[in-house]
Amino acid sequence: MPIIETSPWKADLLLVLFVGILISSSTKGISQPLIPPLIPGIMVFGDSIVTVGNNNNLRTLVKSNFPPYGRDFINQHPSGSFVFNTLGVGENLGLTKYPPEILSKEAKGKNLLLGANFASGGSGYYESTARLYNTISLRKQLEYYKEYQMKLVDVAGPSNATSLIRGSIYLVSAGASDFVQNYYVNPLLNKFYKPHQFSDILIKAYSHFIQELYRLGARKIGVSNIPPIGCLPASITIFGKDKNECVTKMNLVAQYFNKKLNATTINLKAMLPGLKLVVLDIYEPLYNMIHKPSDFGFFEARKACCGTGLLETSFLCNKKSPGTCANATEYVFWDGFHPSEAANKILAEELLIDGISLL
Repeated sequence: MPIIETSPWKADLLLVLFVGILISSSTKGISQPLIPPLIPGIMVFGDSIVTVGNNNNLRTLVKSNFPPYGRDFINQHPSGSFVFNTLGVGENLGLTKYPPEILSKEAKGKNLLLGANFASGGSGYYESTARLYNTISLRKQLEYYKEYQMKLVDVAGPSNATSLIRGSIYLVSAGASDFVQNYYVNPLLNKFYKPHQFSDILIKAYSHFIQELYRLGARKIGVSNIPPIGCLPASITIFGKDKNECVTKMNLVAQYFNKKLNATTINLKAMLPGLKLVVLDIYEPLYNMIHKPSDFGFFEARKACCGTGLLETSFLCNKKSPGTCANATEYVFWDGFHPSEAANKILAEELLIDGISLL
């Protein structure tokens, strides 16, 4: 899909809204908004692609609040986001602050009027994925959201709270960790379920989660499909059998899951009146970047920037990791699981049409 030329505010809007470049880890004020707010708030659920630091407050190994994470952020601060920081982008949305992570000290008072981030690295549709890594499951994220709604009523009053809940955009990113960090490394799962059976379990959980969000007032929901998980540097290293190329069987599973996700989404929209539910495709554009990196200005797609680039993520990616690259803009991946900032900017442009349809 060719990159669509667009006005600056639309490009900035998407940078805030979608897949890894959603919201800043800082909730400190920025400059005066250029235009009135386009949306009342943003609610974010899911995994490490969209988290902004909730895991900082948990006893878990799935963290990124230390160098070299944050090296390429605008403020060069390792906030707990696995992807990157967009401080300053949201001013074109008319937001004077960014929605806080729900476990932070900033998640109170008027800050709640911006929405909140409930996401947690290592989480997924499958309940035991989060339990395995001691992170926040989607079920628990919903519990936090219910608590958030009660606090919001206290801050804004019932009428304003309802308007914010109905008018906000909800973003959901999950599924990849269920496969890469649970199913394929967990003999209790992969010996009992075939990949397509496990996919069906995840899809059922997805359907239930969306229905719960809808019941709680959500009407504008964007959900990302899962990436080509067989092409993640860590997947190739662990499951590639020394072939040094994408693991085809894992990508086929991702494609099966994404097909079921699309079909289930159509059914949910037909079943739930007034629901805007959009699947945000990150599989195809990321796959293209991986297989034709030079077409997108990248030099390296097999290895990540951090350390050896073959496996490192979280605490394995640290300031003493030997070999960390000097210029991450040349790499499709920042660590063994997560795309680089440069790659995420391209993904944002690819998601422009779908994202605008939620407004």
